[in-house]
Amino acid sequence: MIRRLLIVEDDPGLQSQMRWCFSDDLEVAVAGDYDTAMTSLRRLEPEVVTLDLGLPPDPGGASEGFRLLEDIQRLAPGTKIIVVTGREDKENAVKAIGMGASDFYQKPLDPDILTFVVNRAFRLAELEQENQELATRGNGTSIKGIVAASSQMLAVCRTLEKVAPTDVTTLINGETGTGKELLARALHDLSSRSCQPFATINCAAIPENLLESELFGFEKGSFTGATHTKKGKIESANGGTLFLDEIGDMPMALQAKLLRFLQERVVDRVGSVKPIPVDVRVVCATHRDLHERIQSGDFREDLYYRVAEITLDVPALRDRDGDALLIAQSLLKDLGKQMDRPNLSFSEDAVKAINNYGWPGNVREMINKVKRATIMAEGRRITADDLQMAKSCEGADNQLNLRQVRENAERQAITTALQSCGYNMAQASRLLGITRPTLYNLTDKYRIDTTQEASRA
Repeated sequence: MIRRLLIVEDDPGLQSQMRWCFSDDLEVAVAGDYDTAMTSLRRLEPEVVTLDLGLPPDPGGASEGFRLLEDIQRLAPGTKIIVVTGREDKENAVKAIGMGASDFYQKPLDPDILTFVVNRAFRLAELEQENQELATRGNGTSIKGIVAASSQMLAVCRTLEKVAPTDVTTLINGETGTGKELLARALHDLSSRSCQPFATINCAAIPENLLESELFGFEKGSFTGATHTKKGKIESANGGTLFLDEIGDMPMALQAKLLRFLQERVVDRVGSVKPIPVDVRVVCATHRDLHERIQSGDFREDLYYRVAEITLDVPALRDRDGDALLIAQSLLKDLGKQMDRPNLSFSEDAVKAINNYGWPGNVREMINKVKRATIMAEGRRITADDLQMAKSCEGADNQLNLRQVRENAERQAITTALQSCGYNMAQASRLLGITRPTLYNLTDKYRIDTTQEASRA
C-alpha cells in the first residue's frame, strides 16, 4: 500500500529539499498556503502532514498555521500532523501538540531526522488503523456480549451454541471476571425459553439462613417476619432458566434440597408440605475447583454429577491468544461513545502492555482500566500510563510472558516425572502422557540431564 505525505511549506527551496528526503514508495504532495493545503488534503487524503506554522498571509506568525491545524483535525481526525518550527519557537510547538499535533520538528532541515520523525508518524497511523480494524472485525461468534477471536474461546462458544437448544443442566467453570454470567445468559437467549424468565441468584452473596427462602420461597407464618407467602427464585423462573452463580459456595445443608429438586423438579417452600412442580432449565457457575471441594467434603459428589451434565470451561483472558487487545479495542469503542470521546485509540506502548499483561482480574479488570483511561487520557491516544500499566509491563517478557510460564511448568513437570521414575524414560513418558520420542525431544530442548549420574545427584 502506498503511503501518502502532504508537505505544507511556503518556502520553495525548503519544499524541494523536503520532497527529495523521501523514497519513491511514498506519494508526496506539496502546498504553500492554506487553500492549496486544504485542496491537497481532500484530494490526497494523506496519513501524515508536515505543517510549517508560518504560512501566508502571516508568514512571520503562526495564526494561519494554527487555523490549518484545527481544520485538518476536523476534516481528517486520523491524520498525523508534524508541526515544523524554528529553533526559537518552542512555545508554538508545545501549543500545537496541545491542540492535537502528533509531533514537531525543528528547523534547520536534517534529512535523516526528518525521515525518522515522518516514518514514526506513519507507524502510529498504521497502528491506529490496525486498532480500528480489530475493533470492527467480526468476533467469530454471534453470542451477545462475547468478544473473541481466539481458538480457545471460540471452541467454548461453539459448544454453547450446540448445548443451548437443549434443556441439559450446564456447569460453567472459570475464574472470576471471565464472563460466566454472559455465557449463562447466552444459553438462555439461544434456547426455546428465551421469552420466559431468566432468574439469577449468587449462592455466595446471600447469608446461609436466608438462602433457602430465597431459592425455594416460604409460606406466610413459617417464621418470624414471614407476613406473606413468597415465591423463591426457582418458582420465579418457571418456564425459563435458573442461573445459580457460585454454586461451589452453596452450604452443604442446602445441597441436599437442591439435589432433590434437580431429581424430581418439585419445590418445597419453607413452611409448606405441598410440593410445587416447576419447569426450569438450570445453569450453574463457579470459580472453584469442585473436584477439590468434593475431596474436602464441602460439595456433594452426587450433586456435582447432576449440575455438570455438560461442562463449559471458560479460559482465563491470559490463555486466550490475541483476545486481550481485541476486547480492549471493543471496550474503548463503546466507552468512547458513551463518554463523547469517539476518536480515542491505543498508543504503541499501550498495545504492548495490554498484550504482555497477565490480567489476573480478567475482563472485569480490563473494563476498569479502560474506563479509567478513557476518562483520564489527555490526548487522542491512550498510553500505558493512562491504563496504569507502565510499571506492570516492565519485565513482563520474563515474568508474565505466557510462553515462558508454560516452558517453566513443562520443564518442572518433566524433571519431577524423571525423578519419581528413577530416570526411566519409558515410565516417565507414560506418567506424562506423551511418547518416548517426544520426551527425548523435550529433555534435549530444556537440556535436562537424564543420565544415571543425574539420578544419583
